Amino acid sequence: MIKKLELLMSVVLLLSGFFFGGSRVSALDTSNFNSIMTVSPPTERIILTPGEKYEGSVTVSNSVNATRDLKYSVRIGSFGLGKDENGRTDYNSTDIDTITGYNQIMDWISLGKKNGSVPPHSSDTIPYTIEVPENAPAGGQYLSIVIRDDTKEDDENSGNVTIQNVIEFAVSLLAEVTGETVNKGAILDNSIPTFLLNNQLTASSLVKDEGNVHTDAEYVLQVWPLFSDEEICTNEEKPDISIVMPEAERYHVQTCNLPSIGIFKAKQTVKIFGETSVVERMVIVCPLWLLFLILFVIVALIIWIAMKMRGSKKQKRTDDE
Repeated sequence: MIKKLELLMSVVLLLSGFFFGGSRVSALDTSNFNSIMTVSPPTERIILTPGEKYEGSVTVSNSVNATRDLKYSVRIGSFGLGKDENGRTDYNSTDIDTITGYNQIMDWISLGKKNGSVPPHSSDTIPYTIEVPENAPAGGQYLSIVIRDDTKEDDENSGNVTIQNVIEFAVSLLAEVTGETVNKGAILDNSIPTFLLNNQLTASSLVKDEGNVHTDAEYVLQVWPLFSDEEICTNEEKPDISIVMPEAERYHVQTCNLPSIGIFKAKQTVKIFGETSVVERMVIVCPLWLLFLILFVIVALIIWIAMKMRGSKKQKRTDDE
C-alpha cells in the first residue's frame, strides 16, 4: 500500500508552453517512459493575405528509444503572454487559454487530424489549413497548436492503479496579415552602469512595440579598454535578437566579463522598427577590497595632513615665544 502511495505521489502532470526558439518542458525523468514525443517546428512565422488560403504542417516524432507506439491528440489554443513579478511582459510565460483580438486566427484554422499514433523511431505529420477572411484585420495574429501525449503507462505491480503522464507541446504560430500594419516602436531605456564592484558588466534595455504586429529588436554590446581599440567583448557581427509582441514591452540584458580591475569604454546599440538608441559610458571596475584600500589610504592621508598641520602650528607658536 505504501509503495502504491509513493508511486501515485511521484506522478508529475506537466503542461508546458513553447515560446520563440524551443519547447519549454519542465524537468522530467523519461527513463521509465515507453514513448518520448518531440514536435517540430517549435515556432512558425507566416505571412497571410486576406481572401487567400495558407497550408502548413507540424511534425510529431516518437523517440528511437521508445518501446511502444506514441498516441497523441491535437487542439488549437490561443497565444498570449503573462506578466512577471515586476509587472513586465513575461516572454517565458505563455498563455494558451486567454483569447484577445490578436487570436482571431483561431477561427480561421482547421486541422487535418485531431489524433494519431506514431511507432517508435517514426514521425507523423499534422496538416493544417488557414482560410483568411477578406475582412481580416491587418497586423499580427497568433495561436498555438497544442499536441498532447496520450500514451498511458501501466505499472503491473501497482494493482488497479493506472498512471498517466501528461505532456503537452505548444507550437507557436506567429502570423502577419498583410494590409495597413502599424510598424511603430519605442526604446524606453538603454542603460550601462558606470561603476562595478565585480567584473561582470550588465547592460540593460527596455523596448516597446507600439504597433499591431510583432517585430525583432536588435542589441549590440561593445567594450574596449580605455586606451585601446581592441575589443574585449562585441557581438556586432551577430547581434542579439529578441521578438517583441504588439502592444507589449520587452526587457533585455547583455553581459560582458571584464578584467578584475580597470577602466573601460562600453557602448550599447538598441534598434526596433528603425528606431536606434546608442549609449556610451566609461566603466570603472573596482572590487570591494580595492575600494576599502583606497578609502583607507584617503583617510590615512587626511589624518597625516591634519597631524602635519597641527604640528606646524605648534612649532610656529613655540618659535613665536
